[in-house]
Formats: sequence, C-alpha cells, structure tokens
Amino acid sequence: MNKKLQVELCGIPMKNPLTTASGTFNPQAHSQFYDLGILGAVTVKGVADQPWPGNPTPRIAETYGGMLNSVGLQNPGADSFIAEDIPFVRQYDTKLIVNLAGHSIEEYCRVAEKITQADVDLLELNISCPNIKEGGVAFGTNPAMAEAVVREVKKVVTKPLIVKLSPNVTDITEIAKAAEAGGADALSLINTLFGMRIDVYKRRPVLAQKMGGFSGPAVKPVAVRMVYQVHKATSLPIVAMGGVSSGEDVAEFIMAGATMVATGTLNLVEPDCPVRILAELEAFMDQTGVSDIQEIRGIID
Repeated sequence: MNKKLQVELCGIPMKNPLTTASGTFNPQAHSQFYDLGILGAVTVKGVADQPWPGNPTPRIAETYGGMLNSVGLQNPGADSFIAEDIPFVRQYDTKLIVNLAGHSIEEYCRVAEKITQADVDLLELNISCPNIKEGGVAFGTNPAMAEAVVREVKKVVTKPLIVKLSPNVTDITEIAKAAEAGGADALSLINTLFGMRIDVYKRRPVLAQKMGGFSGPAVKPVAVRMVYQVHKATSLPIVAMGGVSSGEDVAEFIMAGATMVATGTLNLVEPDCPVRILAELEAFMDQTGVSDIQEIRGIID
C-alpha cells in the first residue's frame, strides 16, 4: 500500500508530519547521522535578538523516564544564526521552522523582525520565556500576557507564526485561546514541565538552577491530554511534542488532533530516531489499513 504522509501546516506543504523539537536538535550535528531531507520540517533551537550565555552548569540531568534541563536557551543570536545556520539547513529538502526567544515584548519583536526577513518558512514563538518586566513570570502562564506578546509579534512578521505553549498552567486551553486571539497561525505543545532532582548524598539539587524542564517518555500522557484539549478548544493547527519515541506515538498525537509531531529528548539519545519513527509510522498505517495520514487526524471525540 502506498502511504500518503503529506500534510499542510499554515498553508505550507510538508512531505510528512515529522519535525524536531526546539532545543534538542542541532542541524550540523544530526546531519552526520541521517539525511535531514527525510523530515517534513526541522525546528531549530531558540534564537534571540542578541547572544544568550545560558545558565551555569550542571544544567542537564537524567531522571526516570526522561531528563531535566536548565540550559537557559543558550544561543549565538539572530545575526549569527542567519549567517551560518540557515544556509546549512537550506542544503536539505525540508522546511525550516525557527524558534524565537525573548525576555520582553520588545526583544521578541526585534528577533521576529530579523528572522521573518530571512530565508525561513515558519516562526515558532517560545512564550515560556520569563518576562523580565513582570517579575520573571513566563509570558505563557498568563493569558493576557500571552495574547499581548503574540499580537505585537504578529505586527512585524510576514511568515506564519506558531506559538509554543507551556504546560505549567492550570488550564492550557485558556492560554491557547489567548494565543489564538492574539493572531497565532498555529500552536505547538507541550514545552517542558517544571521538575527537580536532589542528590541525597551531596544534599543539594542536581541542577545548578535547582529546577529545570522535565521532558522525555514520562511526559507523553500529559502532552497527549493537552493536545486533545487544545484541539477541541481552538481552530488552530497543532505541532505536538512530548515523549515521542515511536511511530505509534506519532499516530497517537495525530489522533488527538495534531497536524505535525516533533521528536525531542529522543534526539539526544538516538540521533537518527526520525528514520526509525517514519518507518514505524508507515508500518502502523499498513497494519491498520490507513492510506492517508489525514484519515486519523483528530478522530478522538
């Protein structure tokens, strides 16, 4: 059976629904393991207007069912990204999604204006960043702040804007609806959950920042639930992520309502995982008689 894997995100055709999650993927490094052109899109690590140094070490730790990180969105800044990373990715037959980071609405708008003028396909706005003008509260945990930053960024961009949602909220649908009201073209979820580990022998937290973002297979049920809720609450297409480890996981997220699905933490332990996952997705479709991936999207009532 010939499988139809093509999807469309914000009017942009993708050869299949698989992409990568920001923060876990490095085009130059991962291209040593497989042809990046097999992906529907690549989503690169967060880019800010100016270089960010990141947090002190230790800032990554393994834990049951996943990992904790407090890297702090370390990046070389938009100018370096445009000069070096975009030309590298454009060697491959895939779409390019760029994650944007900022500590204020002004910072978000500056980086968005730079990147939207570059050779990229879509932008992903990371509203889990702390708002330095509001006491460090993340933009993505307050509906009014989420709507405000999305609305302002939309004024300066010409490319489709995906808004990445934080799961560290009481009701993620409220944030999703705020992003939609602000003009988001699509949503991506989930970002990492807050977590913490303590070294009981050294009697101190494992991470220098004490807490970090928890990701990996253990978060998948939370991610599936949130994708399902957001799909029911908004009309926007969704890029899903959170513990994806197999082709069946991709199918599960699509059934919950996702248009595309991203591999995240697994990229760090199995760099060529997209090759296996795409093969497993096709095998699942063959086994269950699905000829077009669209047949199963959002089928859960």
